[in-house]
Amino acid sequence: MELLNTLYELLQNSVKKYSDKIAFSMLGGEDVTYSEVGRRVKQVQDLLVGAGLKAGDKVAILSSSMPNWGVSYFAIVTSGMVAVPILNDFTSEELEKLIKHSEAKALLVSDKLFTKISKETAASLNIIIRTKNLSVISQTVEEQGSISIPKPDDLAVIIYTSGTTSTPKGVMLTHYNLASQINMLYNLYPTAPGDATLSVLPMSHTYECSLGMLYIVATGATTTYLEKPPTPSVLLPALRKVRPTCFFIVPLIIEKIYNSQVLAKFTANKFMATLYGIGFIRRFLHRLAGKKLNAAFGGRARLFIGGSKLDETVEQFLMDAKVPYAIGYGLTETAPLVAGQISPRVKLGSTGPAMEGVEVRLDNVNPETGHGEIVVNTPCALQGYYKNEEATAAVFTEDGWFRTGDLGYIDEEGFIYIKGRLKNMIVGPSGENIYPEEIESVLNTHVFVSESVVTEDNGRLIALVHFDSDAIEKLKDELIEKWEITRDEWNQKVSEWEKKKEELKQDVMKYVNSKVNRFSRIAEVREEEKEFEKTPSKKIRRFLYTNQNKK
Repeated sequence: MELLNTLYELLQNSVKKYSDKIAFSMLGGEDVTYSEVGRRVKQVQDLLVGAGLKAGDKVAILSSSMPNWGVSYFAIVTSGMVAVPILNDFTSEELEKLIKHSEAKALLVSDKLFTKISKETAASLNIIIRTKNLSVISQTVEEQGSISIPKPDDLAVIIYTSGTTSTPKGVMLTHYNLASQINMLYNLYPTAPGDATLSVLPMSHTYECSLGMLYIVATGATTTYLEKPPTPSVLLPALRKVRPTCFFIVPLIIEKIYNSQVLAKFTANKFMATLYGIGFIRRFLHRLAGKKLNAAFGGRARLFIGGSKLDETVEQFLMDAKVPYAIGYGLTETAPLVAGQISPRVKLGSTGPAMEGVEVRLDNVNPETGHGEIVVNTPCALQGYYKNEEATAAVFTEDGWFRTGDLGYIDEEGFIYIKGRLKNMIVGPSGENIYPEEIESVLNTHVFVSESVVTEDNGRLIALVHFDSDAIEKLKDELIEKWEITRDEWNQKVSEWEKKKEELKQDVMKYVNSKVNRFSRIAEVREEEKEFEKTPSKKIRRFLYTNQNKK
């Protein structure tokens, strides 16, 4: 594949080489060829220029996934303007702040999300374009702007992180940052014009944008989008119809499939649980489940799992099941990948070695554990945080390497192992480093646990647990049947149910404590009745739950 320096080169090459092939498709809707992408890109650029926009101006994208999302993105970045892709789940108030902070002069927006935009914000923009059909919703400026062919060092995008611990920060990435990421991917995860992917992640997420769109377009493959959110009832028929060869997902998706479809079935009763505990039988059962999973994914999918660390139990299942997969590690700030591995050359629990052209080292290494902060030297590293010099200075070392904020270690072959976030690490009573994410990954494999947060309370480790509502309802039904009572009579048995809930908490605690080291053992399980509050990129806002236990 031809090495790229800008996203302008990427689009020009693909429109020319793959003109008649399908670039973007809407499931049950339109197919858009590469040549049509080029035509629509020009259409959007004409609208932006006609509203007085020039190279260097910022243009926000707030849209559900569809072919015109990619069209909008390419129209902005290939004209020398700067794209500001915004996650759909930001609140109206947050959107106001981000649009104002980014100094966006234009907005491309889908119909439902347009209702989040206030009249004041709409009036402040030169032009608002509807992504569904690229028509003009409103225009306040009518004068001629200009475009220019971008250079490698020109700013391409500002991506606002979703703020798990603080207010969002605008990550600035150049054309060269993003083009370098595409160049690295050719060897890690080869794709070609015959490949097809089904998009299930937000387009404004760096992982989906870089790998699921830019890389797919660079290699002439096809992406299909869904009209509705990817719930099982929507996703499974779509997978059967599209039969993707590439499937980009986050660990949460595959972990939920494993916990609900594999682990739950193989531990449904004591007999099955006993069989499942025997190594060679478990591997055989995994192989059977793997065949069903492959069929559910359409029969030809190569998974790419990125966004965060994959639970080792789930990864072992993928290995046993012979499901082809790749794992990538990175951050928005690194566009995103820093490291990656693809089966069969994988190591359990690792995110793989550094990508080609990337250097990785550990800083502030603990001499006892060998763990340190992962810092990287990569051509994909951000230029800084937009209008935030203090935050920018904090993420670079004195010699200019990027601080990931992740703790881990590197083995003798260069494979990277992530232990957890530096800011989340808990120091035990005897100075031990405790990584809550590792304990949570064990907790979340319990059949009744949906999600969890491990925090500290007066020197004790506490597990905040949101139980799986479907599994709990099933347990209630079993108890009702056992006690031979009706739902109406159930309310009179509440005290017994609460007792059962306490037993369940104790069971969860015993379960996790049998699988973690001595100083990572949980002292108490507390129920969180509601789902944990999450960021727009679906990560738990940990600070809301860790702070409450320090008050």
